[in-house]
Amino acid sequence: MFNHPWLTRNWSRRDFIKSMSAATLATIGAGTPRFVWGKEGGKIDPGKATADQVILLWMAGGMAHTETFDPKDKPETYKGQRRNRIKSTFSSIPTAVDGLRFSTGLEQIASVIDRGTLIRSFSPPDLGHILHSRHQFHWHTGYVPPQSLDVPHMGSMISKSLGPKNPQMPPFVHIGQRLDIDGAPEVQAFLTAGFLGGDYAPLLIPFPQSAIESMSPPEGMSISQFQNRDKFLKKLIANSPLGEYGSDFQKESMLRSLDTSYRLITSPAARSFDLSEEPEQVSKVYNTSRFGMGCLLARRLIESGVRFVEVTTEHIPFGNWDTHADGHRRTVEMKRWVDAPIAQLIRDLEERGLLERTLVIIASEFSRCSVKDEEEMAKTGQEQVIHQLKDFGLHRHFTRAGSMLVFGGGFKKGLVYGKSADELPCHTIESPVTVMDFHATLYQALGIPADLSFEVEKRPFYVTEDGKGKPIRALYA
Repeated sequence: MFNHPWLTRNWSRRDFIKSMSAATLATIGAGTPRFVWGKEGGKIDPGKATADQVILLWMAGGMAHTETFDPKDKPETYKGQRRNRIKSTFSSIPTAVDGLRFSTGLEQIASVIDRGTLIRSFSPPDLGHILHSRHQFHWHTGYVPPQSLDVPHMGSMISKSLGPKNPQMPPFVHIGQRLDIDGAPEVQAFLTAGFLGGDYAPLLIPFPQSAIESMSPPEGMSISQFQNRDKFLKKLIANSPLGEYGSDFQKESMLRSLDTSYRLITSPAARSFDLSEEPEQVSKVYNTSRFGMGCLLARRLIESGVRFVEVTTEHIPFGNWDTHADGHRRTVEMKRWVDAPIAQLIRDLEERGLLERTLVIIASEFSRCSVKDEEEMAKTGQEQVIHQLKDFGLHRHFTRAGSMLVFGGGFKKGLVYGKSADELPCHTIESPVTVMDFHATLYQALGIPADLSFEVEKRPFYVTEDGKGKPIRALYA
């Protein structure tokens, strides 16, 4: 979205057109030229909203509920344990809510949970195969892939529905995910504004520490040179032959996106992306990882009026929260990444008076368990006994239970909602929360009804699937 490659390269006209056309269609969605716009169904009611902005803290890869926010019994030692009978590999600790316990390694989040709601009954569907690609797409869009059109990320949908909070800032910023690594196509599938157009696409910041570099012309380029190239590109797009940039809507969307980019780059608001302005003692708390610094950047962006910010631990197959191997030790490291930054983010937002109107969500695509199903057991013929620490952990994808946390934005404080069984496989046994109903709950807090729709190719497209999401009113204060 910002610092387009045309700013820094010497292009032939043919290469220039080819590159920019591809970029435009990739952002907006190829094969979607005939959109007719108009809202029907539900009506947005800002007067009933309890939140204006959202921070999604995404635990990419599958965060095990029994290893984090819903601890169960653990063995005294890993040696000699039967792998498929492990409930948890961590001890539990008290929290700021009487009687509520978390796993060790989450002491800081435990100290602020009295400001938030804990959901212990997140129950994503079995989509045929429990795959990261399908479940991440489903969680972020509310729709099961594949779809016949380009489905927007919920951040784009919220930004489009509510409009900009600060016109000088991009409506949607995504922090922490590289798109040049293994597994990136799984993320790119949902990290898009889809049919909504490029002006609602996320601004991608893979490295928060260097975010400010995306907010200024490249080194050696003067402001006047930057302005000339901006004018040239806009003129080229506006005068391009029919179909070269897709439909008229796509061309207009691309031009609006460039206007937003230009306004930000030339605005004092761009300083929100400069983490060097933070005091050293503040940065030190957040500086556990790229994710931690992403939380600090998220706070600054919320202060500056960005509507939706997502910070990810980054999806990497068999990396980060994707703990297929060496699960216990890897989870120790992931907790070190997230614990202090998340807790400090909540404290900072509260101190600045922003938490009341900002929803902060901690979520993952699914959980994990150690229980093998009957087919897997039949293949091995026996239960696996653990002899090495690298085999200790929860490795298998699990959709029958999970945990999510929500702070601020009109949600209850100190509430524990739902329950999972203490017996294996520790599945949801009370008040299941589906993706669709959780989205409806989130949208309702923002004043967006679950049956709000946009007309696409003369058909309604709803913010929740078929407009059938039901807000969980027990979660609201």
